[in-house]
Amino acid sequence: QGAPIRLFVMGKNQWRDEYEWPLARTQFTTYYLHSSGSANTLYGDGMLTLSKPGEETPDHYSYDPLNPCPSSTGEPLRSLMQDQRILQKRDDVLVYTMPAVEKETEITGPIYAELYASSSALDTDFVARVSIVHRDGYNWKLGAKLVRARYRNGEKAEALVPGQIYKFRIEAANTSIVLQPGETIRLDVTSALYPDADRNMNTFGRIGFDSAEDAVVAHQTIYHDAEHPSALIL
Repeated sequence: QGAPIRLFVMGKNQWRDEYEWPLARTQFTTYYLHSSGSANTLYGDGMLTLSKPGEETPDHYSYDPLNPCPSSTGEPLRSLMQDQRILQKRDDVLVYTMPAVEKETEITGPIYAELYASSSALDTDFVARVSIVHRDGYNWKLGAKLVRARYRNGEKAEALVPGQIYKFRIEAANTSIVLQPGETIRLDVTSALYPDADRNMNTFGRIGFDSAEDAVVAHQTIYHDAEHPSALIL
C-alpha cells in the first residue's frame, strides 16, 4: 500500500516517503529563551540558544483585547508568505531569535513552545508563532497556535490565579524544511491570533459573549530562568 506518510521537504522541494510521525530518527533539540527583560518587538534583545537560563529578568507585555495582535499582516496576496516583521513591531509581541545555522539543517516534525507565564487576569491566551528568518531578513511563518489558559489542564475550564506561574505547552507547527546557511528560526509570543481565533476578553466569561465593555487588559509575564526554563523544542 506504500508509505503512510508522503512528506514534502521545503527548501529542497523534494517529496519523501516516511513511516511514522514524528520520525523515529528525530533528534529533538531544545532552544531556551533569553533576554535581559526587553524582548518586546523585533528590535528587542530576545534570543534562543542551547544554553539553559540562569538568573534572568522576565519579559512583560500588555494584551488589550480591543487592540489584539492580528493573525494576518495585511498582505492578503502573499498568503502564507507574509512578512512577519510587520507584526513584530508591536510592543505586545515578544521576539526570540536563534543564531543563524552554519550548515544545511533539516527541521522535520512538530515544533513545541514551552512557556512559563503568569497573567494579571483570570483567563487569557498565549500564542506561539514560529517563523523562518532568511538572510535578507525576510521572515515568513511556519505556524502559529494558541493555548486558552482556562483549558490548560484539559476540557474543564479553570480560572488562573493572577500572578501565579503556569507552564503552557503549545504545538506551534508541524513542518519539514531545510534551512540554508545564514537562515534561522524565530519565536514570537503574544496573546491574540485575531480574527483566526476569538479574542479572549480576559474575564473568564463565556468566550464570544463578552462585550467590548467587559474587556480587561491583561499584564503578561514570560519567565526564562533556572526554575522556569521557557523553550522552543525543534
